[in-house]
Amino acid sequence: MQLSFRWYGPNDPVSLSDIRQSNAEYVVTSLHQIPTGEKWTQSKIKERVNLIKRQNSKLNINLKWNVVESIPVHNNIKLREKNFKKLINNYKDTISNIAKNKIYTVCYNFMPIVDWTRTQLDFKLSTDGLALRFNYLHIIIFEKYILKLKNLERRYTSKQIISAEKLFKKMKLKELNDLKYAVMGGLPAAEKKYSIKEFKEMLLAYKDFKDEDLRNNLKYFLKEIIPVAEENKIKMALHPDDPPLPLFGVPRIVSSLEDYKSILNSYNSHSNGVTFCAGSLASNIKNDVYEIFKNLRKKINFIHLRNVKIESDRRSFFETNHLSGNIDFVKLIKLITEEEKNRYKNKQFHIPMRPDHGHCLLDDQKKKNINPGYTAIGRMMGLAEIRGIIKSIK
Repeated sequence: MQLSFRWYGPNDPVSLSDIRQSNAEYVVTSLHQIPTGEKWTQSKIKERVNLIKRQNSKLNINLKWNVVESIPVHNNIKLREKNFKKLINNYKDTISNIAKNKIYTVCYNFMPIVDWTRTQLDFKLSTDGLALRFNYLHIIIFEKYILKLKNLERRYTSKQIISAEKLFKKMKLKELNDLKYAVMGGLPAAEKKYSIKEFKEMLLAYKDFKDEDLRNNLKYFLKEIIPVAEENKIKMALHPDDPPLPLFGVPRIVSSLEDYKSILNSYNSHSNGVTFCAGSLASNIKNDVYEIFKNLRKKINFIHLRNVKIESDRRSFFETNHLSGNIDFVKLIKLITEEEKNRYKNKQFHIPMRPDHGHCLLDDQKKKNINPGYTAIGRMMGLAEIRGIIKSIK
């Protein structure tokens, strides 16, 4: 595997020097300063490539940008409305310009409104480390008491709504504000930080949307962009829904093995592939991550490795150390290394991998302006655990 670290660019409190000290060899990054939907010019991409090269020269760090994560897909493309054709053309040009800078893997997702969801960014563990958490009742509280939505009984049981009401009465104002911040744009790389009005407007835009509508729009998008990816030898890597559970009454179409099979079969191409995100897929208790890997192994273009612990309600979860959650990482990494051996025989590339998220640990808890889940020490710990497994099973 290509041992990689996500970097949020020049404003990331985690520096390129920090990343090299983790023993990562590659950088996964994106041009987050460019608004969603706008074209990435060749010069802007080159500017980021050169920045990384200058840091290598200056600090003796040999890091290389190997994956774009991500080129966000505008909601107008997902809805297939308004200026979606222009936005798709911008996307095509961006893919071409990325390839001209010799980067050949692009991670993206097709999640409506928000591209990943957590309800707590500082869940305290027994170790005193801080983790990301998704509490299903918090989603009901967010919808009922923050967005003030009606007709929640259409997607939640009366028992769930009553339990959410009881929890809401115990919550302090700060907890409610933290919940609002977490869901509406407090996570790094969030496509947009929403106001309550804007969030409700987006929900209204998806009001009559069914899973099949969104699925058809994704297939249309693939038919447009995959030929451009093929021409430029780009491997697209579709990230699963995070979490792979129905949220806010809007469609979720990349949540299971069956979803992925449908998407991959809709456009058969070496460029039409997936991001295997172990933690996202394992967040749905119905998913068997090992079987999903085995079935998709030839289509896996990028890997995220993190672990989760599903809670007693079978919907909520928190992120654990890589070695202590529901996923058996020794078993999973054996599958990955076996696939890499097969690729080596066929003279194919090593799969880019990054430790996905990490606990906020030690001095990182004292820092300001951190990206939740993307502190240096927690991810370095995760990468060390992964490297240890790889070394032990070779």
